[in-house]
Amino acid sequence: MRKSKELIKLTQELIRIDSQNPPGNEKKISLFIKAYLKNLKVKSTLHEFKKNRTNVVCTIPSLKRKKSILLTPHLDTVPAGGAWRYGPLSGTLAGGKIYGRGATDCKCNVAVALYLIKMFKQEKIRLKNLDLIFAFCGDEETGSVFGIKPLVKKFKSIDYGLVLDSNEFDIIIAQKGLLHLRVEVFGREAHGAYPERGVNAIEEAIYILHDLLKLKLSRSRHPLLKKPTLNVGRIEGGDKVNIVAGYVCFDLDFRLIPSMKKENVIRETEKVLKKYAGKYKISVLASQDAVEIDRKSFLIKILKGILKKHKIEHKLKPSFGATVINFLKNKGIETFAFGFGSRGCAHIKNEYVSVNNLHKGVIVLKDYLMALDKYLVSHTDDRRGAS
Repeated sequence: MRKSKELIKLTQELIRIDSQNPPGNEKKISLFIKAYLKNLKVKSTLHEFKKNRTNVVCTIPSLKRKKSILLTPHLDTVPAGGAWRYGPLSGTLAGGKIYGRGATDCKCNVAVALYLIKMFKQEKIRLKNLDLIFAFCGDEETGSVFGIKPLVKKFKSIDYGLVLDSNEFDIIIAQKGLLHLRVEVFGREAHGAYPERGVNAIEEAIYILHDLLKLKLSRSRHPLLKKPTLNVGRIEGGDKVNIVAGYVCFDLDFRLIPSMKKENVIRETEKVLKKYAGKYKISVLASQDAVEIDRKSFLIKILKGILKKHKIEHKLKPSFGATVINFLKNKGIETFAFGFGSRGCAHIKNEYVSVNNLHKGVIVLKDYLMALDKYLVSHTDDRRGAS
């Protein structure tokens, strides 16, 4: 495929639509996608699980409809923040790169998926056995509560899943679990000149966080995911310098390896809280299980063959962050993650995606789906002949 100005323009248009989360509003970008698909004469449906938290789904049916694969990139981005070389919603093209919030995470993957649909329609490509179901989802950056998590329950039967959310054509075969906890500590206010008359929630929080950060979360290590981690991502408390703080709130981000259970982490956290806090509350903000994928799966082998054919370097890698592969695997869907972002660009200022990645991405994804369909056709025929 020659380098397409249309694919570049499509990526720029997607970046220019503000879908920062928080606050979270995917309505405008979803309507853009729906209109794009309508121009291709592809029917799509909108799904909302909260007002303006919109998801778009469309299907490209195969001839025999024996199997199905769900391809899902996400529409939301993290907030822009900071000073940018080019505006975070500009979609500026410079030096073979397109700049803007979400360029790599994950609007490049949205653009590749949409452009692939257009290629299939223009070239009148119809797979034989493999239905293509595209789900352009919201709310990935804050737990998928209004995105793929409830959406996947609406699908009757999905055989395979491909989460389009990776960088530099790397294949994600393992992912840490996620546990986000909010801890509230309640003290008793008093005049700052008489601290002994109150109970300082901030002081209690200092001791709590000190011990939590020293916790041995797990004695085992994973060959890919290494060790579990804890980040204190947010803290807020107190009213004024001369008032004993009666309240403090902090958020904890645990990343877990497959051998760990979230219930045990919560239990260990509570032990520390009971040691220092008279009154507290602990809430689970988000939770995802750790994931491991069989690297010998035919889904992975076929993709590796396509990448080798196009002389594209790639790695089988873990994800220390969180994609949505676990939500699909929890529904019994054989899933992995793959994508076309630029390495080290997700969530940073001056985020960009390489134009070369976009064009290679369309070719690779097209060839992969056609090779996967061919594999399924031959293996379905083999099983039928043997029965």
